[in-house]
Amino acid sequence: MRYIYGPVPSWRLGKSLGVDLISGEKICTFDCCYCQLGKTVRNLIKRSVYIPTSEIVKELESLPDVELDYITLSGTGEPTLASNLGEVISEIKKRFKKPVAVLTNSFLMHEKKVREELALADKVVAKLDAPSEQLFREINKPSPGVSLEMIVSSLKKFNQEHHGKLALQMMFMPQNKDVAKEMVALAKEINPIEVQVNTPLRPCPVRPLIQPELAKIRDMFKPLKAFSVYEVEKVNANPMDEAEIRKRRPAGVC
Repeated sequence: MRYIYGPVPSWRLGKSLGVDLISGEKICTFDCCYCQLGKTVRNLIKRSVYIPTSEIVKELESLPDVELDYITLSGTGEPTLASNLGEVISEIKKRFKKPVAVLTNSFLMHEKKVREELALADKVVAKLDAPSEQLFREINKPSPGVSLEMIVSSLKKFNQEHHGKLALQMMFMPQNKDVAKEMVALAKEINPIEVQVNTPLRPCPVRPLIQPELAKIRDMFKPLKAFSVYEVEKVNANPMDEAEIRKRRPAGVC
């Protein structure tokens, strides 16, 4: 398997089988300070086909019997940069009865086509790490062409168009912990089905918050459904190929 990996034990999605539509050097619209994959090699904003849908289908059809809870589009780059995202989700759904999730950094969600393709998934886990433009640029280091205001507007629009699919992942760290109240306010404006309260536990230059700090922030989201990386029961998963996982998920919490 070159493009399908796992299952990995995900704190958000249980036993998660990964589908990587980039599968190579890190290609992303962000260069987040906490990314476990290191620096973005190619910082792009234009969508393209990186792995032909036919190649993904070949691996799907040769997949051994594995125990899983979700099939998740993620991996070595931003999955919405793959212009065959919608095709691949459709092909997965033809072959499996498991729910499909997409992990996205939200950059391209202002494009109607991207929102339509994401809506084919059962759950869209979208990143939102800052309440101000300055912090957004400091933490996520986005490519030119989008502002925090555009991203928040796109998230609201997606939630209105396709209600019941949007989850927010918010990464808390020393840089933004003091503006947690403002981030909570944004989450309540967007009104997702859940908020995943995260902190950088994989190897990276950014210090994670400790459990009591994150628990205090999690409680601020009430009455929204919110849970933190520290409190979710971890699952066990039997991966097909450990090396393929480590290309995309260095040691740490998935």
